[in-house]
Amino acid sequence: MKNLTKIALLSTLLVGVVYASDLYLTTERTLPKLQMADNNLSFDLIEGYEDYKIVATHFRTDKNELRYILANPIGYNALKERAEVMPNGSKIVKIGWSVKKMKLFSSALEADKIQRVEYMVKDSTKFDANGDNWGYARFVKKEGKFEAWDKGTKGCIACHSSAKGQDFLFTGLQGKF
Repeated sequence: MKNLTKIALLSTLLVGVVYASDLYLTTERTLPKLQMADNNLSFDLIEGYEDYKIVATHFRTDKNELRYILANPIGYNALKERAEVMPNGSKIVKIGWSVKKMKLFSSALEADKIQRVEYMVKDSTKFDANGDNWGYARFVKKEGKFEAWDKGTKGCIACHSSAKGQDFLFTGLQGKF
């Protein structure tokens, strides 16, 4: 049974990655010119995030959402080296997908629609006021278009403060090299 569960999870992950890749290849790559009101971080600051490496996946049971966590090369290399503190320039992107049952494998779930794109950027010169050196941004999809999250970054900061011992990141690099 454990092997079947692993196979289902890996199949779901693979389908999600293939779906995301297909979406990436068939849609316009220019990101909207949106900004977070309280820190001016813009959506287009992560232009090309589709080329970042996947470092982890999470499933939020409370939101019924599959989340892919990606890192830019600076962040990825720091995670790979198991750095205790991420260097300036690190960008961590989280993409939240709704899920649906797979048609051909009904006991498995697959990514369906993007619900949100969030990111963190490490910059000790711009984001020292919170003591974590991270800037946070959240963009939610409503009626087919992205919008800056209207609640600002206080919610991001409050949640990530619980991971202070891990440089405010909930996850490290998953998998082996």
